[in-house]
Amino acid sequence: MSALAKASGVLKSVDYEVFGRVQGVCFRMYTEEEARKLGVVGWVKNTSQGTVTGQVQGPEDKVNAMKSWLSKVGSPSSRIDRTSFSNEKEISKLDFSGFSTRY
Repeated sequence: MSALAKASGVLKSVDYEVFGRVQGVCFRMYTEEEARKLGVVGWVKNTSQGTVTGQVQGPEDKVNAMKSWLSKVGSPSSRIDRTSFSNEKEISKLDFSGFSTRY
């Protein structure tokens, strides 16, 4: 187990989808930046339905902070109508080494 996991206890993983005006407003870039600031890993991408989807993993408190950001903040010119979270679970190790934008 990494020092990061030991220090913070539980590691969490959650999938997310953000609805609203979230494409063409630098949402993915800001999401990547926020994830790196918080120290969570995972990915983000645009969908063909006009939403943004992805996965976040890390210490429970940091994942919760990212969930809050994805629900309420976003990029400066985005408008978040709602964010859905699914498959939230405890994990024994991180599946990613960083946070990236997928295409």
